[in-house]
Amino acid sequence: MPKCTFCGISMPQGTGKIFVQKDAKLLYFCSSKCEKNMLKLRRKPIKTRWSNRYEKVAQKTK
Repeated sequence: MPKCTFCGISMPQGTGKIFVQKDAKLLYFCSSKCEKNMLKLRRKPIKTRWSNRYEKVAQKTK
């Protein structure tokens, strides 16, 4: 099962979106919220509080 590139949630098979960049890198998104935050708004997942990747970094710094 792939994980969402932005928030890190594992997605069930057959759900979500796959975005292919020009350098042939695959980006998996579980929802349009994650897709817009990463591609359109250019936010970093480590700095976005609701993502799982933020929680992992926050736990390491404590």
